[in-house]
Amino acid sequence: MSDHTWGTVAIVASGPIRRLRLTRPDERNAISGQMIDELRLALNALSGDEECRVVVLEGEGKSFCAGADIEEMKASGGKTFDANLADAERLAELFHALDSFPRPVIGRVHGHCLGGGVGLAACCDAVVASEETAFAFSETRLGIVPAVISPYALRRIGVTHARRYFLSGERLTAVEARRIGLVSEVCAFDQLDAVVVRLVEEMLAAGPEAIARVKGMIHRFSSVLLEEYRQWTPSQIAQARAGDEAQAGLASFKEKVSPPWVPTPEPLDP
Repeated sequence: MSDHTWGTVAIVASGPIRRLRLTRPDERNAISGQMIDELRLALNALSGDEECRVVVLEGEGKSFCAGADIEEMKASGGKTFDANLADAERLAELFHALDSFPRPVIGRVHGHCLGGGVGLAACCDAVVASEETAFAFSETRLGIVPAVISPYALRRIGVTHARRYFLSGERLTAVEARRIGLVSEVCAFDQLDAVVVRLVEEMLAAGPEAIARVKGMIHRFSSVLLEEYRQWTPSQIAQARAGDEAQAGLASFKEKVSPPWVPTPEPLDP
């Protein structure tokens, strides 16, 4: 397979390695509706690429992925529930396609990895993050919920850590992300490619048919409860997106002010 470029996604081929690159650097690779569709197209193309042995998922520019496209999320307030549900289901199908991809997928993460970006990372088989990377399940800070990413993120970090970080939306360092299981390895930014190459070489040392069988086994085992939950989550984000709280949160984010639910600090007692 030769290199291929869509509007927001590119595939860069090098021998048996395929770099699946998010290409909206000016928007910190925020996930737009167009990107969702083009990532699906790219994954379909890679599935039929017999020379592909390993996929490296990466972001162009200063960040891996800063989450959902805020302008599109804000516009969802004017959509019907059915329209929002359809959008959420498209995103859910993308995560499912990435999670069940039959070859190894290694996440190369740097800069910001927020919201839906964390969902992409959670669907990878291994994640290498540069030490300055900021992670967050940032949805609740905007008045929305980490719905369609939650089946994969919960499986990755467990309920204990989700109860804190899903709720608070607080930032995590790369070291903390590794401690809770979201990240496999942390390194200096200038070592990021070297560590990714080492992991790619480890994957290439294994039989491709064996890898496909193992990924199928893992997916089947982990999908016993995942499938029912995965089909339920799009309705949660569809309801949240159109709500008053989400619209206020998204507007506050755009205006760079605190959302209305954040208490005004009271002066400390002398």
